[in-house]
Amino acid sequence: MRWTPRHAVAAKRLRSVLKANIVARDRTLEQKISDAGPSPQRIDPHILTEARASLKSAGIIVELQAEGIPWYALATTDPAICDFRLQELAAVHRQTRDITLLIGEALEVAVFRSLLGQRKLRFFGHFNDLDQHDDSTLYSKTEPPSRISGDSIPGKKQLDFIVVDDEGTFGGIEVKNIRQWLYPNRLEFKELILKCCALNIVPVMIARRIHYSSFSVLNPCGVVLHQTFNQLYPASKPDIAALARHKDSLGFHDVRCSGAPDAVSLHQRLDKFLHVNLPEILSEARSSFVEYKDLLHDFATDKLSYNAFAARVKRRARGENEDFPD
Repeated sequence: MRWTPRHAVAAKRLRSVLKANIVARDRTLEQKISDAGPSPQRIDPHILTEARASLKSAGIIVELQAEGIPWYALATTDPAICDFRLQELAAVHRQTRDITLLIGEALEVAVFRSLLGQRKLRFFGHFNDLDQHDDSTLYSKTEPPSRISGDSIPGKKQLDFIVVDDEGTFGGIEVKNIRQWLYPNRLEFKELILKCCALNIVPVMIARRIHYSSFSVLNPCGVVLHQTFNQLYPASKPDIAALARHKDSLGFHDVRCSGAPDAVSLHQRLDKFLHVNLPEILSEARSSFVEYKDLLHDFATDKLSYNAFAARVKRRARGENEDFPD
């Protein structure tokens, strides 16, 4: 790893955050350093991870274990204080983990309600019992088809939604209401691309945070991306949302409860994307998807490494020979 000025900023902020918070998990460190703070001091998660590993190797940061995940603290912190703080935070993490499925569904339901509110796209994928109970339990869902005109998704995997515009252009939507920033080589992207290549439809990803490299490499290939900038929690779990959001707890300050006033911005952004932007760009994205589908498929099936895939995409965009060594 080449140590850069950005790594130095990351190391400084890691020490500062851990000094103030005593113990923190990786997603909290990302929230406080990658998502928040003055722009020059916001460090991308991959650099933050490298800096954290370097500080750990140097004995400046120690790794602790609780609830099956790693937590981090400064080596100079009193172990008794670390343990007390770790148990306190682990209890909050446990509560958020116990509603993981409900959190995942919360954004799916928001996408469904948004799709219901527009008329430019027809869509497949339906929640059947939204009016019969609250979101403290999972809803029943009719999944979109896994076969279109003879093409089929291998195995039993399905997309979250499938949309069709007025020109008959299909798009496959995946909704990921998770903390991690989505980099282009993450499994979530590969699975989406694989499903959409199988059905020959445009891949569409909706997630909390998507790294700029994903826009740089996947967008030119016809993969449509939308960031919510918030993680949506069920309306029935405001207490857990408040715990996760509190700056002295997990520090996930972007957590919003579905239907709450502070979630209005998220829903407005989602509506603009699904009601206006996606219908306008779906056909154009289809042209790019067809042009790069072979590279997307080989990348998603691990026939091409990420570096080789990215290099070939750039060469094809420039009209250059793609057969140079990767």
